[in-house]
Amino acid sequence: MSRLPIRARLTAAFALAMVVVLAAAALFVYLRLKANLDETIDDGLQGRIAAPARTTAGDPEDFFAQLVGADGRVISFTGGSGKPALAPAELERAQRGRLTVERAVPGIDGTARVLAEPAGGGRVRAVGQSLGDRDETLSGLLASFAIGGPLAVLLASLAGYGLATIGLAPVEAMRRRAEEVSLERPGDRLPLPDAHDEVHRLGTTLNEMLDRLRRSFERERRFVADASHELRTPIAVVKTELETALRSNEVGPRARESLVAAVEECDRLVQLAEDLLVIARAAGGELPVRAEPLAARHELEGARQRFADRAEARGRPVRVDAVDDLVLHADPLRLRQVLGNLTDNALRHGEGEVVLGARRGDGGVAVQVSDCGPGFPDELAARAFERFARGDQARSGTGVGLGLAIVRAVAEAHGGHAEIAPGGPSTVLVWFPDPPGGLDPSQAVLSDEVYGADIASSTTGGHQ
Repeated sequence: MSRLPIRARLTAAFALAMVVVLAAAALFVYLRLKANLDETIDDGLQGRIAAPARTTAGDPEDFFAQLVGADGRVISFTGGSGKPALAPAELERAQRGRLTVERAVPGIDGTARVLAEPAGGGRVRAVGQSLGDRDETLSGLLASFAIGGPLAVLLASLAGYGLATIGLAPVEAMRRRAEEVSLERPGDRLPLPDAHDEVHRLGTTLNEMLDRLRRSFERERRFVADASHELRTPIAVVKTELETALRSNEVGPRARESLVAAVEECDRLVQLAEDLLVIARAAGGELPVRAEPLAARHELEGARQRFADRAEARGRPVRVDAVDDLVLHADPLRLRQVLGNLTDNALRHGEGEVVLGARRGDGGVAVQVSDCGPGFPDELAARAFERFARGDQARSGTGVGLGLAIVRAVAEAHGGHAEIAPGGPSTVLVWFPDPPGGLDPSQAVLSDEVYGADIASSTTGGHQ
């Protein structure tokens, strides 16, 4: 019962209440009508026993009168078969006072209601009337309830369902609106009904909760943006000092190894700060995108060349799979960041050959990076594009789980999307939509190899 929708539960409860009410009403009417009919019959019997001559009127199969002796034999009778209408025990009781019983009487149709009273000398005068008409009336009443009751319950259930739907309409409106509410849009609120009832108070409470979450989200976003921005300068200073110390001839071999490791960690911290800044800008809707027509194969070749040394050192060939005249609409800086993140992921966590591909479809261009690895683990695939999402094998590595989060942020800033291709080898697709006016291949731009200081040239692992 608890798994049913609220409207269904309210309707079921309403129908059950109607069944109980109708049953109680039917029982009350039945008993009341029976009492009234019995009272009417008793009044008639009392009139007949008070005036024995009246017992001759009527159908002999419906009315009777008997004078019974003390020994139980019928002295005289009118109607019926003339056999005693009272059992010996009932006769003894009637000899002591008035008695009313319902029983079968020979010669009378169905059950009869019998009124008996002492007639002196141990004799008993008894009169009776068939209860066929009464029973027929009560049976008709029960039949009416049996037919009309379910129909009334059905109509009441439909009315209850309609009332439940109307009553829950404000809740449904809030639910539909909640599907579209975003913490990034300050004006998003749940609609409130006009009536100041429980639903109105619930909506008010939820809107206040949204405001608190929105303020908390904004504080977190500002903190991440400010922290990542402020960290870049001191880290750059530390890196400069370390590189200066490395160029000194006074540093021994052991100290030089430590300095080299410290410089690598500085590079990693710089990368992390850049990634956090991109995430913070994307969360605030401020990620700058300057899209233009780009030659897809040229961009993929650029990514292949940037990772050529790493790929050769790992024995992992990188291949480009795209036609020469394919053009996509994207920001060259952001596209380079996407390709860098995905290629770095494939080299870090994949296996075999890495393929950088692009193909046209669905009114845009899908850029994909794949390798021959087993793909994303099931527990990671569902949350791979979330921030700091990493698999168990990557937790001991150098990645922090921002690579794919940045890929998705860049794709959404272009109006596209990023997804993991189902089945087969490990493949990540990033779809960039065409501009409203379409693309002209002759206008494709060959982006320069210098991409600005605010975009990271590589990233931490995103698979893990």
